[in-house]
Amino acid sequence: MEKSFEDILGSLSNIREKAQELREILLANLVMAGEIPAPTFEEEERIEFLMNRFKEAEITKNSVDEVGNGIGIIEGNISEDNILIVAHADTVFNAKVDHTIQIQPESVSGAGVADNSLGIAVLATLPIILEKMDIQLNHNLILMGASRSLGRGNLEGLRFFLSNFNQPIKAGIGLEGVELGRLSHTSIGMKRGEIVCRVPEEYDWSRFGDASAILTLNEVINHINELRLPQRPRTSVVMGSIEGGSSFNTTALNAKLQFEIRSESSDMVQDLHQSMEEIVSEVSSRSGDTINLDIFAQREPGGISFSHPLVRRTRRIMDQLKIKPRPGPSTSELSAFIDKDIPAITLGLTHGDNIHETNESIEIEPIYTGIAQIIGTLLAIDGGYCEED
Repeated sequence: MEKSFEDILGSLSNIREKAQELREILLANLVMAGEIPAPTFEEEERIEFLMNRFKEAEITKNSVDEVGNGIGIIEGNISEDNILIVAHADTVFNAKVDHTIQIQPESVSGAGVADNSLGIAVLATLPIILEKMDIQLNHNLILMGASRSLGRGNLEGLRFFLSNFNQPIKAGIGLEGVELGRLSHTSIGMKRGEIVCRVPEEYDWSRFGDASAILTLNEVINHINELRLPQRPRTSVVMGSIEGGSSFNTTALNAKLQFEIRSESSDMVQDLHQSMEEIVSEVSSRSGDTINLDIFAQREPGGISFSHPLVRRTRRIMDQLKIKPRPGPSTSELSAFIDKDIPAITLGLTHGDNIHETNESIEIEPIYTGIAQIIGTLLAIDGGYCEED
């Protein structure tokens, strides 16, 4: 007998309790995954860990594809459509960073634990959770650790999979470690890149104090700040990181700005990109320094509406679990689903702090609510309650 949606809502408390009983397995998976460095393009060892967990759970359909995605498929009773749950395997930290994970009674800390070691750990634990709860789906469940997602990866792993998987995908769920309550159902337009300034080797050093890549880059930044940004469509230029120089008493020969152009309008993103190209060209010609603008990742705006059944049902599941929904646009894996017209959402699993710092931390107790939210949404999709008429 098929569960009604009200039955699913009524089962969420029990699902949370069952997930809590698997605390030791979940935390063990979190430590093992988190202590494997996985910078973008170097996720192989973390994917191998995930595949070993799938094999231990006796998932016979498992593989690593050409771009390094780790995939496990739990066959459903009907086996016609597929539901895809994905967590990106890469982190922003390179292998030189200490990846030791520390577990306290109420929290876990360590580089990348929130973004996105927890997502991978939950993905690795889901087969055990579903088995313990005797949950058998009608549709195939694809569990995927995505490679090449962040930065210059530009979602290449998930994009490759969606372009080459030849079976229908009913819906997608993206797992992110934080923040519990996140409910992303749209993607904003985005271009991510770097502006790199270099003082030429042939510079005349007899010109006391004139040369500095930092000063030249600062001029570029001042011009960017003078650009008029509309309130509608909502648009921003995020200057996320700046670095340059090497010492107090040494002229900076190189400087770099990392930025994102974001807008609800793809035309506005393109217009701002062109404006920044013109700024770089003008400042370079005037200063004599070499300035390069490199765009290495982009997203197109789109997504499903706030009233879409997938979003509406997920909101009710959150309400039942006393999670305050925080709808908002995203530049996550959601964008790859949107490009293929697959209804999808991105959900957070717990609360965190010091995100993208080496002492990144997450709270343990809310994770079980986050897992109940994921399984409730999965059951709603599988039961056909998240489809448009």
